[in-house]
Amino acid sequence: MVAADIRKIIHVDMDAFFASVEQRDDPALRGRPVAVGHAAARGVVAAASYEARAFGVRSALPSVTAIRRCPELVFVPPRFEVYRAVSQQIHAIFARYTELIQPLSLDEAYLDVTANRRGIETAWRTAKEIRAAILAETGLTASAGISYNKFLAKLASDHRKPNGQFAVTPEMGAAWVETLPVSRFHGVGPVTAAKMKRLGIETGADLRAQSMAFLERHFGSAAAWYHAIARGEDHRAVNPDRVRKSSGSETTFDRDLTDPAEIEAGVLRMADDVWRWCASRDSYGRTVTVKIKYGDFRQITRSRSQPAPVTTQAGLRQAATELVRLVLPPAKGIRLVGVTVSNFQPAAATELPMFGEAAAG
Repeated sequence: MVAADIRKIIHVDMDAFFASVEQRDDPALRGRPVAVGHAAARGVVAAASYEARAFGVRSALPSVTAIRRCPELVFVPPRFEVYRAVSQQIHAIFARYTELIQPLSLDEAYLDVTANRRGIETAWRTAKEIRAAILAETGLTASAGISYNKFLAKLASDHRKPNGQFAVTPEMGAAWVETLPVSRFHGVGPVTAAKMKRLGIETGADLRAQSMAFLERHFGSAAAWYHAIARGEDHRAVNPDRVRKSSGSETTFDRDLTDPAEIEAGVLRMADDVWRWCASRDSYGRTVTVKIKYGDFRQITRSRSQPAPVTTQAGLRQAATELVRLVLPPAKGIRLVGVTVSNFQPAAATELPMFGEAAAG
């Protein structure tokens, strides 16, 4: 790869984003261990401040466990509309530097700054300017990883957290990967990491030592990806037109529910959450899925795909209601419900709204 072909990619990752927004907006929370979520018996931590993380409090941790680990933990309810508004501010800053922006979530994105709008020669300086602008305009800190591909940039952004940045150059990329635990690699989840450990693969060096035949035998179609990243290789481009595959929302009830009216109400709340996301991005899907988790943790889903996207809130509510009624009344108590929309198409792709002509509420 000659110098002219080397991409300059930045992965920007906000620091404890939801919790940091809450600490910014409420000075009484600053310096205290904060969890975004609910302290209810069946609550789950959505995000944790760095003060809370010092006690082992992490996102997706049950609230009762979080309180046990950190008795001084302060819970604040999530404010997703605020987080989305701040995210839009941050993405507006990104757009001053490049049009090649690939959001991964509200708080992280890839940026290709090889040919940036400000003509800044180095990605390192570009990342510093972006982080400084985010701090000045939102009062929040961000970390950044800089490298010649997306895989390494994402790994690097976690290396100097919080409020730092780290660069992985082409000269150091392959050797650096060898020093890292495979559990940190994007695309290697907990189950795969455990499988790799059983096979004697715990570091990037261990992974690199395996032949393609060995990887194909044990990991099937993922073998080529693991073979490449063990060598610091990733040829994926930053794709600003990347289509999100789904959007969903779920809730855990305070107690197991058997009353159909209460269960339907929970499903409707989740449908409304999903609708807000779809409407804010003018993106609508053809497939609606309702997820049910019973008190014994057994889980089922019910889905329905339509010939055209669901383009109204009333339509999404009706679709979700019809799906949950397929399992009502329940044979046992229901612990959790969720609603997901997938198979996205932009609104312009269809002129026929499904399930109703006007939005409810």
